[in-house]
Amino acid sequence: MARITKGILGGFSGKVGTVVGANWRGQDIIRSTPKPSSRPPSDKQLLQQTKFKLVISFLQPVKNIQTKYFGSGSGSKSRVNMAVSYTINEAVQMVGDVAELIYNKVLITKGDLAGFQNVTAAPQAGNGISLNWEDNSAQGNADATDLTNAVCYCEELGSFEIFESVAERSVLTANVTLPAYYAGKEIQLWVFFHNAKETLACNSAYLGSLTLI
Repeated sequence: MARITKGILGGFSGKVGTVVGANWRGQDIIRSTPKPSSRPPSDKQLLQQTKFKLVISFLQPVKNIQTKYFGSGSGSKSRVNMAVSYTINEAVQMVGDVAELIYNKVLITKGDLAGFQNVTAAPQAGNGISLNWEDNSAQGNADATDLTNAVCYCEELGSFEIFESVAERSVLTANVTLPAYYAGKEIQLWVFFHNAKETLACNSAYLGSLTLI
């Protein structure tokens, strides 16, 4: 492995011929392409691969959110990588040979903004969801203009519906409506605030599963 200090190309990421470029602990490095292993993967490696595939597939639709609002983004790991690592380690369980998500441990966003106070959700006729919370605009770094966001996931359909900036924190209520094909479906629901400048978010709050009506 070698560290890139100067050069016409500078740092790069990916494979060029027999050389692989990457960023490791904040340093641009190059290394030779690893030789393929003839050794079969261990049970531990297979387990990790199973979890990884599940998490990558699940988080892909919220990648744009996590690119902005998961952790500090400092150091060698990207925010998306931190989200994947967190989810694999904290929010996946094995049921026999099957990897399953633990929804109440999933974080869509992770940050230092003050979160919701006593937030609730209730299904409404026509595939709607009503959100309500208490005013904590004066708490810590909260602001009345912080914006509410809702993330809905339907396991049966394998799909997300994302509602961004639906109401300010001071409004204390918001309503979202999912497409007609969600009628009668069970969804998992998370909500989060981000500030008006879109530079900071709170830890997402999991509001449980709701059956739409």
